[in-house]
Amino acid sequence: MTELFLGILTFLTSTIAAIVGVGGGMMLIAILPSFLPINALIPVHGLTQMTSNLSRAVFGYKDVQYEVIPKFLLGSFLGIGIFASILSFISLEYVPLFIGIYILLSLWSEKFNERIKRYESYFLAGFFQTGLSIIVGATGPLTMTLLLKDYKNKDEVVATSAALMSLSHILKVFVFMYFGFVFFDYIGIIIAMVIGAIAGSWVGTKLRNIIDGKKFTIILKVLLTALAIKVIVGVFI
Repeated sequence: MTELFLGILTFLTSTIAAIVGVGGGMMLIAILPSFLPINALIPVHGLTQMTSNLSRAVFGYKDVQYEVIPKFLLGSFLGIGIFASILSFISLEYVPLFIGIYILLSLWSEKFNERIKRYESYFLAGFFQTGLSIIVGATGPLTMTLLLKDYKNKDEVVATSAALMSLSHILKVFVFMYFGFVFFDYIGIIIAMVIGAIAGSWVGTKLRNIIDGKKFTIILKVLLTALAIKVIVGVFI
C-alpha cells in the first residue's frame, strides 16, 4: 500500500515539476518523512529525483542548453566533495528541520533569494546546488533563477534545469552509495517511485503549454508552505 501511494505521489510531483520546472522535488521531500526513516530520506528521494529530472531532460532534449553544463558540472564535483566531507558531522535527526526551513525561506524570503542570486554563475550554482542537495534534498530553485535570467523560452528553462538537477542527483546517489547506503533495502518503494517519476515527466511535458503556469505556481507555493510547516513541527513533536 505504501509503495502504491508513494508511486502515485511521485507521479503527481513529477508532473508538477515538468509543468513549472520546480516544486515537485520540494513537495516530495516534505512528505517523505512520514513514510521513510530519516537515514533513507535523502538517498531514496535523490534516486527518485534523478529519474524524474533525467526523464524530463530526455523528453525535452531538443530544448536543453548544453553550453551551461561543463561549468555547472565542475562546480558540482567540488561542491559534492566538500559537503560530503561534513555529512558525517550532521545529526540526521534534524535533517527534516533543515528541509522545512529551506523550503520556507526559498518561497517567502526575498533577502534569502537575493543572497542566492549573488552566486550567478553556473560554476557556483553547481557547487551549492549539488553540495546542499545531500543535506536538504531539493535545491532546484538555486539554478532556476539563473536560467530564467538567461533564457526566455519556458521549455528551454525547464529542460535545462532538469538536466542540471539530474547531474546533481546522480552525484548525490554515488555519495550515499560510498557511505554504505543500501538502496536495495527499499527496492519496492524505489521501483514504484521511479515508474511514477517517469510517467509524471511525460504527462507534465505534454501539459506544460496547456496549463496556466502562474496560477499553478501560486497553488504550489501554498501547498509547499503547509507541508514545510508540518515537517518543522514534526521534528519537535
